[in-house]
Amino acid sequence: MAAKRYAILGTGAIGGYYGARLQQSGCDVHFLLRSDYDHVKKHGLVVKSVSGDITLPQVNAYNNPANMPPMDVVVIALKTTQNHRLADLMPPLNDGAVVLTLQNGLGIENEIAQLVSPQQIMGGLCFICSNKVGPGHIHHLDYGKIQLGAYGATKQQRDLTPAMAAIADDFRRAKIPIDVTNDLFIARWRKLVWNVPYNGLSVVLDATTNELMADDDVKGRIHRLMNEVINAANTWAHYLTVDNAPSRHIPMSFATNMLEATAQMKPYRTSMKIDFDEGRPLEVEAILGNPVRAAAEVDAATPEMATLYEQVKRLAN
Repeated sequence: MAAKRYAILGTGAIGGYYGARLQQSGCDVHFLLRSDYDHVKKHGLVVKSVSGDITLPQVNAYNNPANMPPMDVVVIALKTTQNHRLADLMPPLNDGAVVLTLQNGLGIENEIAQLVSPQQIMGGLCFICSNKVGPGHIHHLDYGKIQLGAYGATKQQRDLTPAMAAIADDFRRAKIPIDVTNDLFIARWRKLVWNVPYNGLSVVLDATTNELMADDDVKGRIHRLMNEVINAANTWAHYLTVDNAPSRHIPMSFATNMLEATAQMKPYRTSMKIDFDEGRPLEVEAILGNPVRAAAEVDAATPEMATLYEQVKRLAN
């Protein structure tokens, strides 16, 4: 099989890190940039990482997608607040190209399906602590695993296609830990169990993860938020499960496991908190609004989530 050509849309904490790992492993990687274009074109990328530092003096850098060659894989690593620009940011695609979104939240793939066939779309959930600390400079603090799944427009389970499985293998060769799921829809809900409380409360309470975990009242609120996310996911799972199919439910104990894992994490400023501190748009709809609306579709009660959504929305305006 011929080597695949990768486009990275968004060369920040996520795209810069994973794109650099792919290039270091020998993949043909092309980076689309905006504000960092001149710096990265001249100096390349630097990644300081707990998994081993990477210095790439030269990268294929572009500030116009029309100048990029046809791609086999497009990795979307932009914040979801930029998704309204995707139609203008997509490079040329080869036949059978796969679009992989490494974005937080719910309903993300639905937006991409307006641009390419749903059969071409793969979602990736990144479990990573990584920050962009300067132009072309990424600091990877912890973790790094990606969970990959094929998008199913009907929210049903779907296995990776052979082309998608080959992409997963490229990531593994780049020393990126990969898990594969056939249930991307429920996997997104599982990630929201962490993202909803910690991203939202980090903004509302002006706190890092360790500061949130140091307050018992806040921990109680986090637990309630997690339980609401799990209940909404399980209501959807019940609604979608066909007769005699394996259960797609998330155990309620998952909330306790997430709390315990976060207590062991290094102090971390969430992506939403960083955006808020820097005066950038917040991913409030993808991470909070879309899950609240999705829960309402199946009559799952989310009073804590709805309150947090309104609190963050007020601060974001």
